[in-house]
Amino acid sequence: MTETIKNFVFHGQAGRVVFGLGALQHLEREIELMGAKRALVLSTPEQADQAQRIADLLGPRAAGIFPRAVMHVPIETAREARELAHKLGADCAVAIGGGSTTGLGKAIALDSGLPILAIPTTYAGSEMTTIYGITEAGMKKTGKDPRILPRTVIYDPELTLTLPVGLSVTSGINAIAHAAEGLYAVDSNPIMDLMALEGITALGRALPVIAKHGADSSAVHPELVEGVKAALLQARSDALYGAWLCGIVLGNAGMALHHKLCHTLGGSFNLPHAETHTVVLPHALAYNAAAEPQAMQRIATALGVDSSVMSAAQAVYALAKNNGAPVALKDLGMKAEDLDKACDIALQNQYANPRPLERVALRQLLQNAFDGVTPD
Repeated sequence: MTETIKNFVFHGQAGRVVFGLGALQHLEREIELMGAKRALVLSTPEQADQAQRIADLLGPRAAGIFPRAVMHVPIETAREARELAHKLGADCAVAIGGGSTTGLGKAIALDSGLPILAIPTTYAGSEMTTIYGITEAGMKKTGKDPRILPRTVIYDPELTLTLPVGLSVTSGINAIAHAAEGLYAVDSNPIMDLMALEGITALGRALPVIAKHGADSSAVHPELVEGVKAALLQARSDALYGAWLCGIVLGNAGMALHHKLCHTLGGSFNLPHAETHTVVLPHALAYNAAAEPQAMQRIATALGVDSSVMSAAQAVYALAKNNGAPVALKDLGMKAEDLDKACDIALQNQYANPRPLERVALRQLLQNAFDGVTPD
């Protein structure tokens, strides 16, 4: 018997995507198509060299470089970047890097309307969303605004070859979190479900290969045998493709408990973004498992496991642990004495979630994530 398709509303986000090995060569063309003439290049301090490469490619179209993007977009950093863009007469921004840099670009666009071209080098996926997050006075505030969606995104898997293995795995599981929650979001729809499952499948296939061969990146070791090079390039392409799809899901479906917890832990306790998502996701899935059995079965299947043998929560936990990612909040700098406070904050301004948030159960979830135990 054919399953009945539920009623839904689908709202496609406008945006242009250029995907493929060597896609960076089209940067100047894409700037021209945006109608821009002077670009402020954004990056984190660690990616200042890549920002300089972008500026060199742009030549006279580069207005300057702001290499000071940081996690969770402190409002002071956003204001400093906006002021520099205005001072330099920039009419667009090019954000190269991960979620921190894209987030800074969005913060600039939020007030100035400056168009953004994003060049992701991680699997964060925020370039596909109208979601922004800005941290002020120790609290991370999120919102949505169509003006901040990057006009163009250039996905070049070659730019991810030097992404450290550890960050590759955690960034990839961060992307899986976007898709997983999209499957049971209150505003989910069949189109997003297809993208979510394809994205999870691609990342689940790619991350073990990256963990195995990523330290021997062909960008660093050109003497690698061709078979390993080809496998690694394919895995990097799969991961970036999967992250793109998961980012689309994040941009078109609501967030639930997992994202609320990660926003709380990141914004209020300054925990690293991708690593926090990696640790929390298995426990958030376990919390919601009984309320969303079909979604959990689909997640497990997408990760290549039999859901009757291993749950979705356990499959994600295994993906992290088997590939060297952290699985405990205590290893990320979280303090045991802060768990009660985190629970209190998470219960405020709740996101829609399949299972109601219950203080005792939520506190236990945080304890399990802190200790790094295998989810039930």
